[in-house]
Amino acid sequence: MTLNKKWLLSLTLAGIVTFTAACGNEGETTEDNNEEAETQEEEVAAEQGAEEGGEGGAGEGAEQGAEQPKMPEPDLEGIPDVVAVVNGEEISKEEFQTVYEGQFQRAAMQSQMSGQEVNQDQLKQQIAESMIGQELLIQEANNSGFEASQEDIDETLNGLVEQNGLESKDEFMAALEEQGMDEAEVMSQLEIQVKLDQLIASESGDIEPTEEELEEAYEQVKAQQEQMGGDSEVPSFEEVKPNLKQQLKSQKEAQVIQTLVEELRQNADVTVNL
Repeated sequence: MTLNKKWLLSLTLAGIVTFTAACGNEGETTEDNNEEAETQEEEVAAEQGAEEGGEGGAGEGAEQGAEQPKMPEPDLEGIPDVVAVVNGEEISKEEFQTVYEGQFQRAAMQSQMSGQEVNQDQLKQQIAESMIGQELLIQEANNSGFEASQEDIDETLNGLVEQNGLESKDEFMAALEEQGMDEAEVMSQLEIQVKLDQLIASESGDIEPTEEELEEAYEQVKAQQEQMGGDSEVPSFEEVKPNLKQQLKSQKEAQVIQTLVEELRQNADVTVNL
């Protein structure tokens, strides 16, 4: 388990990165890109076994028989000590590099599969904007009067313990301590996360997917499977419905986050030094 500073906010950050990256693609809308990404993720989740045995297995065999392309390295030259300032709060070079290296690794793996080189300048701008958005959300959560009860903090902590496949809170804390985070910092981050969750929930309202939306998403999964030429049978609607429901909720929540960030950015004092 590899965690770093502001690790608790990774889902919020990932949502902002997704939208920022989508906005940078010509000819496609943010919503279209997001829907495509969510549908592809659902297909992977629903048919992982089939893909590993079919297309994935063939790909692995081919790769083993050929020389593996060298993984590109992240370009960290020229990053300023202060990447951005958001309403007086600095985003440091150290924070930026930690996030950038993680996102670059993912982008590099995707580039190996697609054959397209990673545009590091564009990725840096996207990461900077996502971190600015994250800071704006944190500031708004802190300024909106939300309170994090001990019960809420414990619930969030237990969820993270489970998500990381650990057995107990003590094991989780020990893993973080190895990476230089003491318990006080962890609890502070948990408090921020709880307030962020409350902020997002207050902005989102009722985002439960309708039955019609779930069925439409399922049909997209089936259509994509047919386009890929997969031989395996797509699981039934009822089998994948829970995953579809969660992914559609996440997609709607990400749209709410992006809208809120855009509104906060309009009235914010932001300086970007990249």
